[in-house]
Amino acid sequence: MKIASPTVAAIDIGSNTIKALVATRNEHGRLESVEQRTLDSRISTGISGASMRLTEDAMAEGLEAVAELMAMITPHHPAKIGIVATSAVRESSNGATFAKRIEDVTGCPLQILDGENEARLIGRGLLCDPAMASWKDFRVFDLGGGSLEMLTFAQRELTQAVSLPLGCVRLTEKFVTDHKGPFAPAAAEAVRSHVHRELRKADLHFTGEPLPTAFTGGTMTTSRAILAAAKDVGFSQTTPRVTVELLGAILKKLGGLALADRRAIPGLPARRADVMPTALATVLALAEFARVTEFQHSLYNLRWGLADQLLS
Repeated sequence: MKIASPTVAAIDIGSNTIKALVATRNEHGRLESVEQRTLDSRISTGISGASMRLTEDAMAEGLEAVAELMAMITPHHPAKIGIVATSAVRESSNGATFAKRIEDVTGCPLQILDGENEARLIGRGLLCDPAMASWKDFRVFDLGGGSLEMLTFAQRELTQAVSLPLGCVRLTEKFVTDHKGPFAPAAAEAVRSHVHRELRKADLHFTGEPLPTAFTGGTMTTSRAILAAAKDVGFSQTTPRVTVELLGAILKKLGGLALADRRAIPGLPARRADVMPTALATVLALAEFARVTEFQHSLYNLRWGLADQLLS
């Protein structure tokens, strides 16, 4: 008789959101979600500065979000719980203090990932996406609040994993001077130039024929949610093939609005409205540099990779 797979839980403390996934393996060995949830909880304010430090308010909000997610997780009685943190915590001078508070609240140690391991877990999660089971040679980009992860796969084996400080919260703080007004063309150009400059320095081998490219993270999820709301359809009824043309149209619409008006856009979470134009400008700059005209959006990212690791 086949033994049922245990259940595990993964919590990903990002710079802009905190996500949880309760998962198990089905009878075919495929990773499946039992329950999942994402909370907007920005702990990364000040990430663009020379010295990053989590504020007491940010830590309190992060702890509250993690406690709420633990309340969701606990009834599932997971065999293992993994909690990781990324850019905002690893760059903070008081990240260890936050980690201790997380462990006090949850009883679980917080693993602070370096950039390479963050990228590797994202890649591991993406390989669990059944929609990409036939992909062999491809690239993956994941844009968060603090960093951008870039991965290259050859025959489904990871050959390159790079993390760059190009997250949307970081670049908004760095280049947007009027946070309440429209997204200025000068800010858009500054973001584009900065992204291209950082990509050139990273030596990412974008020569030759462009590879099929997947994108994970909140920017693409939110773009599809905006499109779904505009068409009055469910999120699942939007295509995961997201074109650069569509992203440019969304940026044009959002960029011309003041922050208060962006917050009223259906499908755009109010707490993401301030960084969404910068995020879109970053994705468009990346697409231009990599000569990509469309992305395959995947919801299988870091927390899926962590859950897969916990079940191994």
